[in-house]
Formats: sequence, structure tokens, C-alpha cells
Amino acid sequence: MYYFAYGSNLNKKQMQERCPDSKPRFTVTLHNYKLVFLGWSPKWQGGVASLRPMRGEKVIGGIYEATESCLKRLDICEGPTYTRKNIKVNTEFGDLVGVVTYVKIKQLEDTRPSPKYVSAIQQGYRDWGIV
Repeated sequence: MYYFAYGSNLNKKQMQERCPDSKPRFTVTLHNYKLVFLGWSPKWQGGVASLRPMRGEKVIGGIYEATESCLKRLDICEGPTYTRKNIKVNTEFGDLVGVVTYVKIKQLEDTRPSPKYVSAIQQGYRDWGIV
């Protein structure tokens, strides 16, 4: 099963800790969505990443191959404010791929992320060669 990471789970070290069986595979683009920061995370001391539909925008992220047990661990890590969602993303070759990701369903107010959280995402971008 493919899991689309776009926030702090892009950080390969964090993902390895959360889901040791997951395997990073390739980068993809989610069209007509925007990366936003919402709610309040006590762990990160600020807003956390989610996806908001927005025509003309795009979110670049990474695909991990994940087992069902890995996704169950992510269910716990993402807590009650996120839910799994099936979406379709485009590979660098334009192919559409069905994946699962997590989006916030509670605490939906826009909130600034903490520098520590932004740093974790930036490390993830470097891990995947996105920047």
C-alpha cells in the first residue's frame, strides 16, 4: 500500500521511528490542493500540516510503501484530529497513483507552525530531494 507523506512524515528519520517497516519509494504531486497549517499540537507547539482543496495549487510529497500495521501505527501517531483519506497523486511521469494519506478533521483554524515543526518538514524535503 502506498502512503503519501507531505508534512513531518516526509522526514525519513521520523518515519523510520514511527513505521520501521515502511520504505521510501518516489516523489509525487497532489494537484489542486494546498499545504496548510492548522490547529495546535502540544508536541510541536504550533499548527500542523494538512491539505486544503484549492484549484491551481499543488503539494509535493513522498510515497512510502507501507504495511497495514504501519498505517495502524500512523493512525495512533496522527491521533484523533486526523483521518485516513484515499486520494490520487501524479508521479513525475504524469501517471495517476492511488494512495492513502491523512488530513485534519478537527482543529481546522489556520495556525502558524513552530520553527521546530518547519525544520522537521524542511529536513524531509532534503531527504527526498524536493528542494
